[in-house]
Formats: sequence, structure tokens, C-alpha cells
Amino acid sequence: MAEAAKEQESASERGLLLLLLPAQTLQGKVAIVSGSSRGLGADMALDLAKRGAKVVIIYASPSSTPKADTLVQTIKDLPNESSAIAVRADLSQPSAPAEVVKQTLSKFGPHIHILVNNAAVQITRALADITQTDYERVYNVNVRGTILLTQAVLPHLAPRARVVNISSVGARAGFAALSLYTSSKAALEGLTRSWAAELGKTGTTVNCVAPGPVQSEMLDSIPTHIVQMQMDNTPLENRVGTPQEVSNVVSWLAGDESAWVTGQVLNVSGGWTMY
Repeated sequence: MAEAAKEQESASERGLLLLLLPAQTLQGKVAIVSGSSRGLGADMALDLAKRGAKVVIIYASPSSTPKADTLVQTIKDLPNESSAIAVRADLSQPSAPAEVVKQTLSKFGPHIHILVNNAAVQITRALADITQTDYERVYNVNVRGTILLTQAVLPHLAPRARVVNISSVGARAGFAALSLYTSSKAALEGLTRSWAAELGKTGTTVNCVAPGPVQSEMLDSIPTHIVQMQMDNTPLENRVGTPQEVSNVVSWLAGDESAWVTGQVLNVSGGWTMY
């Protein structure tokens, strides 16, 4: 009797906690999020899990292992029975995507429903100072890594899957000393449109989210005068965005409600970009 009462009490508590979560629109979906042990990527992964998805956290550096493990535990502790694993995989290495997919399928089964290509490297460097090493460091992750990870996932995508590429408002703006980063993000927008045209027959959508300045570790690496300029020219409250404001859009694109949206770049910038 006492044990039954405890179980009933626990179930009631879980039910109350579930009311605090968003609608479970991604229940049972398997999602891979690259670059997700910290910053904006971690917030995206957590938000997908809060909506019911089983999430694969990808990170590159051994120093990020504690953060990745903490995020996995946070997701496992959610009252909606979501789940997560962390996979250390350096997407600058061509062999990494296959390992990500292998571990995903081993843990969560034969189908992948959501891929969020978020991993990125940013280097501040004037044109005259860019080296081949700089170029490879940025493009091997931001562009080649995105292509190879998407290729590896492709055979296992469920019908009506969702691919979300994370760009930046910088892809279509001119920022001095950021040409490697901004051009790599422009490449993602081109990939988004081509893949949307290519994958639509199965109901799969491919879209891009281009955040403006958002509170994150990445923002700390952007020259302060650029961030201040963006804030000054942001119609909505002259501020930077929050990770949650971006994650809300990513999760919407990952769900069924966005089924008729593909090949688009959604600027999440408080109006800094309007087109």
C-alpha cells in the first residue's frame, strides 16, 4: 500500500512537471545536433528534448566532455521520458560523421528524423592575413563537415524528416575581418536551397535559421564594435537575442507544423535584417 501510494505521488509530480514543458510535438523523434555541448547548440538540443525528442549531442573537444555529460543528464532528468547520448566527433575530420550515425542508430534505432547542423568555427582575420590553415579550419567544419554529416545521415532519414542548417545574419552582411566565417555561412544558405529542391519528394524539408547577435560564447569572439552596431540597429528593444528565442524557431522547423516550409532562411534577429 505504501509503495503504491509513493508511485502514485511520483506519477502526480511527473504529471505536474510535464505541464511546465512545451507541447510534446517531437515525441519519439530522433534528433542529431552538431556543436551542441554548449552555447546556442546546447540550448537547441535541450529544447528539442523538452518537446519529446531523443537527442544526440555532438561535440569535438575533450574539454567539452563534462558539459556534454551534464546536458545528457539534464535531458534524462526531464519528466517526459526523453533521452540523449553524447558523441565526441571532430567534424573537421571526414571520418567523424560515420561514427556519429553509427552511435545514433545503435542507441535509438534505424531512423533519424531531425538533423540540426550547428557546428561552426569563427576566426577574426583581415583578408591580407588569412592563411591556408585559417581557411581549412573554418571551411572543414562549417561547410565540408555539414555536407559530410548530412550525407552520412541521408540513408537513414525517415520520410518527412527535417534538416535545419544554422547560418548567421553575417552571411548577407559585410563585416570586416570576418570574411571566412560569413562566406562559410553564405555557403550553408546555398546548400539549404539546393537540398530542399533535392529532398522534397519524401516530404523532407531543409531550412536555415540565421540568428542575429545572441547571448553566447560565440558572440564573445565577435568584435565588440560589430555587436554594438547590431544592437543599435535592432528595432526590437536594441538588444541581443536569447538562445531560447532562436531555439523556439529551430524546434518549430523540426516539427510537423512547418511541413509546408522548405528552402527558406529565417532571420531571427529582432528585425536587424528585413528581407
